[in-house]
Amino acid sequence: MVRIIPIFLALIMFSCNEKVVEKPENLIPKEKMVQILHDLAVLNSIKSTNQLMLDQNNIKIMDFLYEKYGIDSVQYVQSDLYYASIPLEYQSIYEKVEAILEKKSSDFEQITQKRNDSARKAREKKKEVNNTKKTVSDL
Repeated sequence: MVRIIPIFLALIMFSCNEKVVEKPENLIPKEKMVQILHDLAVLNSIKSTNQLMLDQNNIKIMDFLYEKYGIDSVQYVQSDLYYASIPLEYQSIYEKVEAILEKKSSDFEQITQKRNDSARKAREKKKEVNNTKKTVSDL
């Protein structure tokens, strides 16, 4: 019984190393896949909030991405399937996509905050000028 446990553990370890999906010949590099998935997330967000903009510009999301990155649907699907078959690799890709999206969101919030602060300061300055004009005209 004691001998069976190490053999069983060894079999489990070797079976975990078995590749579920073979690496495709035209595998999209990991960094390019990150860029593609980032753009896909942004375009899907646009689609869910402003479908009309995509329709007016005749943009089909996947066709746009295939053309932009010089890939085809088979290459994309095979690469996505391959990376999905390696959970840690796939997780790493999506963590990079998430980091890019969070950085852009943060940058956007900072720009919006600066614009709002500038507008608020301009309103306050205008209000001060109007108050000064009223005070001078009262004299």
